[in-house]
Amino acid sequence: MITVEIRALCVFGRHGVHEEERERGQDFVFDVELGVGGRGTSDRLEDAVDYVDVARAVQEVSDARQYALLEALASAVADELERRFSPERVRVRVRKPEVRPAGLEGAVGVTVTRP
Repeated sequence: MITVEIRALCVFGRHGVHEEERERGQDFVFDVELGVGGRGTSDRLEDAVDYVDVARAVQEVSDARQYALLEALASAVADELERRFSPERVRVRVRKPEVRPAGLEGAVGVTVTRP
């Protein structure tokens, strides 16, 4: 199976539980994997899943509305990727690099995998 991957896609968004997060906005970092079977082996872009279109889809979902939880944002992105590209498998990880859990070094994030 071919997997189309995008790593560390940085998208500015206004998501979060706290009003300040939504007002100020922050960067969200996405890692996306789409299992696309054999699409693309023909060496023709029209037969493949174009990673440019995948990146745009992620940004469009993020821009469309505000999400309180990363789980909801990641799920919405996964839903849209499934709708647009009909992959055999999809994995979306989204992280908030500016958040320090309990004031400690580290990063927070969630991952949605289907199926």
